Amino acid sequence: MNTIDYLKVLATEPGISGREDKIREYMKKELEKYCNSVETDKLGNLIAKKGTIGPKIMIAAHMDEIGLMVKYIDDKGFLKFAKIGGINDQMLLNQKVIVHSDNGDIVGVLGSKPPHKMKESEKNKLISSEHMFIDIGAKNKEDAEKMGVQIGTPISFKSEFEKLGGNAVSCKAFDNRAGCAVLLKVIEELSKTDLKCQVYAVGTVQEEVGLKGAKTSSYGINPDVAFALDVTICGDHPGIKLEDAPVELGKGPVATIIDASGRGIITHSQVLKMVRDVSKSKEIPVQYEVGEGGTTDATSIHLTKTGIPTGVLSVPARYIHTPVEVIDLNDLEKTAELVLECIKQVHEYF
Repeated sequence: MNTIDYLKVLATEPGISGREDKIREYMKKELEKYCNSVETDKLGNLIAKKGTIGPKIMIAAHMDEIGLMVKYIDDKGFLKFAKIGGINDQMLLNQKVIVHSDNGDIVGVLGSKPPHKMKESEKNKLISSEHMFIDIGAKNKEDAEKMGVQIGTPISFKSEFEKLGGNAVSCKAFDNRAGCAVLLKVIEELSKTDLKCQVYAVGTVQEEVGLKGAKTSSYGINPDVAFALDVTICGDHPGIKLEDAPVELGKGPVATIIDASGRGIITHSQVLKMVRDVSKSKEIPVQYEVGEGGTTDATSIHLTKTGIPTGVLSVPARYIHTPVEVIDLNDLEKTAELVLECIKQVHEYF
């Protein structure tokens, strides 16, 4: 399959943190075609192994996406919710969502007090999520409960996979279904290779709420080297400067040198050397990033046991943590190519 085919399926399926079941099922089905073993651990991480000799390399992509969860149903059947993961309230208002009830999926809309009824002092203020609600068309609380909605029902954003101009595509959850698609494509291509290492392909859970799955899965695997596959922020559009995020769409995968100003990952020098050498020898364009903001699964992985040399390879993305994330398909393919070539040569470095 092409990497985009994996991405189309993965991005449109729901899977908020702790409820990654559908993503895990799809990835398990695909990984079983090419791997020696595929297992799910107690926390829900999907761990597939390919190869039996040489150094152990862990390739991790988190399966979860940001979303919402029902925390209260009022007497009129409107749903109040908690945010799961990092969500800006400004993005939420008037979005369509899918409420994944026990009786099936229900489309809902996020609403608030109409602007026509707002005071002048209210109109220019950001509406906080605590003043929003979800309307699923229920007549009352009992009706909502008959529809299968209860406290704890997960909610994902309703979004279609759309082709934009050039090589750009948009959908929800490219963070991090892009990384998951890269992982699947890499494992598929490795089936055509004489492996000189042991590859652990891991779909991690609950990254968006604390890098949890990466911590437990890496502890069990204890690899010699690891990569987290993710997306990273572009600085090539209005509202942000390239000097603050020197990453551009369409210019290739991104290798992290440092994120969160060093509080997260400080990429191991040998991992960075491998990436630089491979990108140069295979003529794969790579962008390099020194980040001050967020972090990835790599932060948990590299601090496991006595320490694991770890790096991050990312697909550039615009508007992450919204239902309209944008990536370039050529970047997606080049990221898969870079990861594949690093795996082929990892035995020369570790």
